[in-house]
Amino acid sequence: MLLGTWNLENLYRPGGPYGPDDEAAYASKLAALAAVITELDPGLLGVQEVGDPGALEDLAGMLDDDWHVALSSHADSRGIRVGFLSRTELTVVADTAAFPPRMLPVQADDTGLTVSQAGRGFLAVEVAGERGPLRVAVCHLKSKLLSYPDGRFQPRDEGERARYGAYALYRRAAEAAALRALADRLLEGDGRERDVAVLGDLNDEVQAATTQMLLGPPGSEIGTPGHDRPDRGDAVRLWDVAPLIPAAERYSRVNSGRRELIDHVLLSHRLVRRVTSAGTGLPDDGPPRLPSVGTDPGERRGVAGSDHAPVWVRVR
Repeated sequence: MLLGTWNLENLYRPGGPYGPDDEAAYASKLAALAAVITELDPGLLGVQEVGDPGALEDLAGMLDDDWHVALSSHADSRGIRVGFLSRTELTVVADTAAFPPRMLPVQADDTGLTVSQAGRGFLAVEVAGERGPLRVAVCHLKSKLLSYPDGRFQPRDEGERARYGAYALYRRAAEAAALRALADRLLEGDGRERDVAVLGDLNDEVQAATTQMLLGPPGSEIGTPGHDRPDRGDAVRLWDVAPLIPAAERYSRVNSGRRELIDHVLLSHRLVRRVTSAGTGLPDDGPPRLPSVGTDPGERRGVAGSDHAPVWVRVR
């Protein structure tokens, strides 16, 4: 089975403020996305940036066979949300944006506005697998892309840049804590015997503090001496498969010319032991060919395809 995640980049039907201007551009985008998914051939694919629920249905309709769709009911101010495309029937087991208990609201701007839940919801589903049920959560954490009052993407001064960078980090950290709480619910303290995955656009790289928060107890990461030594932490840990991706392919986005791996697949102990390969883009296709994106997301409105590469694992 191939399990993956992909940020579809502004998947809207045409005519709105964020999507393609016309039907031709929309058709081109759907065709480009469908071609990648068809070649990737996932059993279950977590998706981000679904701006219009109907657009994901349109995309599913372009794929071979019958696909099952699930979407979070918690969208951000632009209407974008996370979801799943699945070859088999799926059951939604959680759809939440709530911060965990005891997590206080965090500051979001210079006015003192606070937020008390994630900007985009977390969706978890269960599908039947050959070795028992598979539970998977998909997410899209707060972006590192900074926006400022009055719709600006450039700060008035460096003090404003630093403050809004901090506000974004507060929000992403709180969302990571909420996602880890959901992972705990899915694992139920029994990751040695449960197949659980957490995947999505974490909007930061492997060693970022917010990414590391999701892993659980340290000391058993892939590639370290402790990886093959069982210990009590294995029951609640998640393993980022990034070290299993070939080094030349270890990125899912190009930001101002810099390659970044900001989309991740994290697996429970029972599941990570069955990984046979991992990658970005399409298997056997080499390093992903991605555009370099800047600070204004509107520059790519209506462009076909996505500015992210899929990230995937194959498990036996």
